Amino acid sequence: RVRRAGTGKPAAERPHGVPSPTQQIQALDRLAPVLPMMPGMPERRTHDYLRQGITSLFAAFNIADGTVISQLHRRHRATEFKKFLVKIDKVVPADLDVHLVCDNYATHKTPEIQTWLARHPRFHAHFTPTGSSWINQVERWFGYLTDQMIRRGVHTSIHALESDIRTWIKTWNEDPRPFVSTKTAEEILNSLAEYIAKISGAGH
Repeated sequence: RVRRAGTGKPAAERPHGVPSPTQQIQALDRLAPVLPMMPGMPERRTHDYLRQGITSLFAAFNIADGTVISQLHRRHRATEFKKFLVKIDKVVPADLDVHLVCDNYATHKTPEIQTWLARHPRFHAHFTPTGSSWINQVERWFGYLTDQMIRRGVHTSIHALESDIRTWIKTWNEDPRPFVSTKTAEEILNSLAEYIAKISGAGH
């Protein structure tokens, strides 16, 4: 479990840790408006929609203070990822190291990216295990974006979707908060051990 919380140290006192994957987002134009929840009636929405295109959101979540560096591109290739790295390099103060936590997507490991990282030694890339991108804090942030803006959104064009995303991120950065675990590692492991013990025939 995570919660939004303040931090006891300013970001400048810490290495700049930025979980940094990419989210592909569809612009969906629903054929009927979403009907809001009412007393005794759940929210209703049509399952029919028109796809208006896809945009790729590159986002770096600063685990020290909760701010987000972002960039939108129509494609998701090494070229776009390198442009995003250049933006991070410009935004993050030069006296800080940058620790990138990425998933194992091939775009993040191309020779072009490896060459760029070698030329910028303050960048340190870390990759989550295959199938474990959920442990990356920026994924929780993508969850907020999805729940608060995208899931109920209606967008008749890519431009409209990208405009709403930029506005939402600007609002987030006006009052950013990092995510802080409410349980210790020992509590999580003990809870997991108790669950496994309850599973019949579990051999792991």
